[in-house]
Amino acid sequence: MPSSTFTAAVLRTPARRLAATAVATALAAGPVALAAAVPAAATGDHGGTSSAVVLRTGLDVSLLNKTVNVPLKVALNEVQAPASAEKTALTVKLDGVEGGHPVSVLQAEVAKAQATVDDHKAEGFTQLVHAKVHVPGLPLLSLIEVDQVTSKALCEAGKKPVAESNLLGSVTVLGKKVTLTAGGTTEVKVPGVGDVSLGLSNTSTTSTTAAASALQLKVSVNPLKLNVAEVNGEVTLAGATCEAPKAPASTPPASAKPADDVKPQGAKADKPVAAEQAPAKGDLAETGGNSLTPYIAGGAIVLLVAGGGGVAMARRGRSRA
Repeated sequence: MPSSTFTAAVLRTPARRLAATAVATALAAGPVALAAAVPAAATGDHGGTSSAVVLRTGLDVSLLNKTVNVPLKVALNEVQAPASAEKTALTVKLDGVEGGHPVSVLQAEVAKAQATVDDHKAEGFTQLVHAKVHVPGLPLLSLIEVDQVTSKALCEAGKKPVAESNLLGSVTVLGKKVTLTAGGTTEVKVPGVGDVSLGLSNTSTTSTTAAASALQLKVSVNPLKLNVAEVNGEVTLAGATCEAPKAPASTPPASAKPADDVKPQGAKADKPVAAEQAPAKGDLAETGGNSLTPYIAGGAIVLLVAGGGGVAMARRGRSRA
């Protein structure tokens, strides 16, 4: 008898352990199922951009002793977000021009360009203080001299973009002081030197973008010095651009309660279904369950099988006793 009792106890113990293990497995699977059912939050590129440049040239330099043009396409402190630059001088070297010596294109006390962007706004900003611009063939005569110019392009998500430029102090073109006209062009002609057409505060905006430049010059000079016959092209001072980030998507408000006039398919018009009789949205019996139904059903099956196995082993132990 003692040996039979001991045998039954040994048989019951594995059965209980099996059932306990099954329960623990099902409980451990629950959090895993919930974690898999919840989507991860997504973060991505909001699309905002900005840029800034202190000086940009697109010039063609014709030489006296050659039949070719030497391009002068350079930029000072050209940046794209996120970046900034504060170089105050630009010197280039062109083959066959000014005896092979470097050409000083721009000199300034302050030449700053900044471009920033984040989830809410994009902004480009430039500032130029006490600046002189030269072109090849005219080393002693400035193409243009300015006291101070600034440009800003600001694009905020969901708001109208802003583009603005400001010119402070005097402007001198080919040695002549000029008064610029806002919204138009100013023509400067110097006999024996050339012509310059200036556009002041050129700005433009769309629903999502903005662009600004403080000064745009169309240049046509014929210095006939230092092996330079003609210089033609454009010069831009203090340029800034931006494109607004995408506005965050608005989440529609959740419905406070289900509609009262919803009827099941095939129901007669004289027998409306009361709203309070409809099952709650979270009820598994409404449409067969939700996304967690397979995990719940699987846990139930594991518990059922484990319980049945435990009972069978216990009965077998008793019959042997």
